[in-house]
Amino acid sequence: MKCLLVANESAEVLFYWTDTEFEQRIQEQYGVSQEEGEGLPAFEDSINTLFAPIIISCSTMVDRLGDNYTSFSTANNHIYVLQQFEECLYIAVNGDGDETEEDLKRKIYVMKKLTEIMFGMVTFSGALLRKALRPQDTEQSNRLWKKLRSLLETYSRLRENDQSFLVEAVERLIHPTLCEQCIEFLERRLVQQINSNMDRMGEEVLHTFILVHTKRLAFYSSRNVSNLYPSDLLALIILVQDLYPTKIDLDDTSEELECSSVPEVFYTPEPSPPERESVRQRGGCPPVFQFVDPDVRMAEDSLQTLEAPTLDPSAPCRVFLEAKEFLTMPHSMYCLPLWPGITLVLLTKETIPNSHVAASVCYFLEAFVKLEKKLCEGHEGAAAMRGQPSVQEQRSRLEKFIKTWASMDIQTSQLQNAWTDFKNKAFSRSGSGFTRELSCVECTGSFLHMSEHKLMDWKDFLLVKSKRNITMVSYPFFYHEYFEFPGLIHFIYVDRSNGQMIAPSLNVTDRTVSELGKGPLADFIKNKIWSLVATAQRYLQKGYATMTLRDGDYFYCYFLWFENETGYKLEVIDIPSSPDDAAPVGMPTCDYYRRLLRYYSKKHQNEVVKCYELFTVHLGVIPNEYILQHCSQLARKLWEPSRIPLL
Repeated sequence: MKCLLVANESAEVLFYWTDTEFEQRIQEQYGVSQEEGEGLPAFEDSINTLFAPIIISCSTMVDRLGDNYTSFSTANNHIYVLQQFEECLYIAVNGDGDETEEDLKRKIYVMKKLTEIMFGMVTFSGALLRKALRPQDTEQSNRLWKKLRSLLETYSRLRENDQSFLVEAVERLIHPTLCEQCIEFLERRLVQQINSNMDRMGEEVLHTFILVHTKRLAFYSSRNVSNLYPSDLLALIILVQDLYPTKIDLDDTSEELECSSVPEVFYTPEPSPPERESVRQRGGCPPVFQFVDPDVRMAEDSLQTLEAPTLDPSAPCRVFLEAKEFLTMPHSMYCLPLWPGITLVLLTKETIPNSHVAASVCYFLEAFVKLEKKLCEGHEGAAAMRGQPSVQEQRSRLEKFIKTWASMDIQTSQLQNAWTDFKNKAFSRSGSGFTRELSCVECTGSFLHMSEHKLMDWKDFLLVKSKRNITMVSYPFFYHEYFEFPGLIHFIYVDRSNGQMIAPSLNVTDRTVSELGKGPLADFIKNKIWSLVATAQRYLQKGYATMTLRDGDYFYCYFLWFENETGYKLEVIDIPSSPDDAAPVGMPTCDYYRRLLRYYSKKHQNEVVKCYELFTVHLGVIPNEYILQHCSQLARKLWEPSRIPLL
């Protein structure tokens, strides 16, 4: 009994997703009211009928009271969570008890993040977002809704089964030799080769990485490019998993060792025969990339870039990612499946001669949005402009920008008219979007063949490694110093500075034997871990950086702390608490940890501040003082570079 809906202020449904149970319930509810002989109403009409009173009441409260309710529950135990973003209202519903209010709120924010990834700055305007979510072409609209629904279901599956999406951080496969080889391959044989191609028509590879299911094997970025933020990387992994989903039961691989009591040994297979290297030099092979002349492919608005979904790796997917100087920047994402479960991802963008124009537009748009928000909150005069340039200064900068742009070979009459109208309305909010369709890069089979050849000897090993990345008793220092941590059942260690995590693998299938047992026992432990993370995040949102909790036969611990680059632990500060209606703690939702690091760094402006988290589950029979001592020792061991290479 689940549903998520997006509507505008006119009570028009822009998008909805429901599970089978919710759909059947609605059809039964509104089918009974039909007169005999009449067919059932269209399901979208039923959805409109059900949610219209809620949407209208929310709009009325906002108009008259300037406030809105964020959640409520009904007599039949259905939970409704509502969140207003600009002119759009997001509503999430659960009626089977599987999701809490916090889960529904998180789902809403993830949905918003996915729309930002797909549409970019279009999401800043309710009118433009309506055009994006409800194209006039019915077939295109159906494809888009099907894609968004699939992405939501993929996220829910990953959130329920994957530890990396539980704590919202990327997990890396731990194998130093292979990681180093892959990074070198990505740099020399891929990025440098593509970016040095004279026929690339301005297209440039910025980032490339290899995923084994949801785990990152290798990552390489070109020099002098903006970082790929962890929140964007997690969203991209959702997109990749939606295209090439991971099968949950992958433990029947013949190479997997059933006995987990043996210490882990890094496996390095013998290299393939040298003569295979000649494969990439064969005559007649097409070039690695074929580029389309930009004069043939005209620039289009980002609303028109949605094409029919396809699994063809030569068809790129348009995504909008954060950058230092831009709110969002369009990229082309190529997903190249090497084998089932192993995917190579490339992120490219076109070198735009007038990119500084887009940077200026983003700057002014963000400045006036902040000003409007301050004024809507009731701040006036100096209070509204505290911490940012004055209105007159913004006006002077924008005047100069318009004049400079008018001198360029760009038609600016429409912009000048909009600017004049903008000034006449005394700096009321207005916006205009400037997007450019990047030239398409068509990938050919030669590059796929080269990548597959490079990783052929490692394929089976990687697929098993992705399921058994780290196990408690096979992890080197646990095997040799296992008795240092008696009673420790599980841990999750997260580096929030770069959005990476490490944790022993969880296997809950009946066929796989692990130190946590198998089947129901392992699933029971998994539920305890999920409960620990949810509880810790609730306390963190209230301003608590440390938590210890006894739950029956188990003892939970959670710690958040800050260090400098040398590993010196910095002083503890009071973490600001968030209001109840704030975004959930996490990365894709609002990048809570980036804001937390920015807040803490104000007192340490001369050094790099890093943030870490540690979740542990112990047996409850262990004395509290020993458990706290174990957590401290565990954090020190996990921090040492020799313990976790490349974390």
